[in-house]
Amino acid sequence: MVTYPGLPTPVVRDWLSRDASRARYAPGTTFQIGQIELVANTGTYLDAPFHRYEGGPDIAAYPLERVADLDGVVIPATTRAGRALDATAFGRTNLRGKAVLVHTGWDAHWRTAQYGAGHPFLTRPAAEHLVAAGAALLGIDSLNVDDDQDGTRPVHTLLLDAGIAIVEHLCNLDALPGSGFRFFAVPAKVTGMGSFPVRAFAVVG
Repeated sequence: MVTYPGLPTPVVRDWLSRDASRARYAPGTTFQIGQIELVANTGTYLDAPFHRYEGGPDIAAYPLERVADLDGVVIPATTRAGRALDATAFGRTNLRGKAVLVHTGWDAHWRTAQYGAGHPFLTRPAAEHLVAAGAALLGIDSLNVDDDQDGTRPVHTLLLDAGIAIVEHLCNLDALPGSGFRFFAVPAKVTGMGSFPVRAFAVVG
């Protein structure tokens, strides 16, 4: 799986296969031990402040209550004038303490060449609105919350400075209601990492 142009494909293989394990254990007893090599920004992943800021909390230091069992809200953004989504996309929705998931529909291009070019993104005013509104987490079904042509990365800069985690490369947000669900995006507790893959999911009802 490759989700961001230029990042290497993960390698998933057996470290110990079942056949090879037969020589290590009693007859009829086998085990499989897998091995994975990947960059942290693979698949759907969470960015912690350390991703942007050297002194910020890393993945291991991020409090579980900031990434698990969050009250969620979906912001519809499939109908838009262009690629950029500004603060008006959030309307009057109450965002305080919520996992704010921006549904752009870009996941329709998941695992295709088109996914990596021309993606929707949030603007600096949108990020300023999220910070002022007290959002707990921002997720998006797109390549990047920022315009990948803007090297200043204003959305990452503002949100991670405010302690608002970012989840990129979400899929299937169209299956969620606008509100009334709990959102989870919990990474493995690895020290010294600014990003890490997550199994993002929601509990509805």
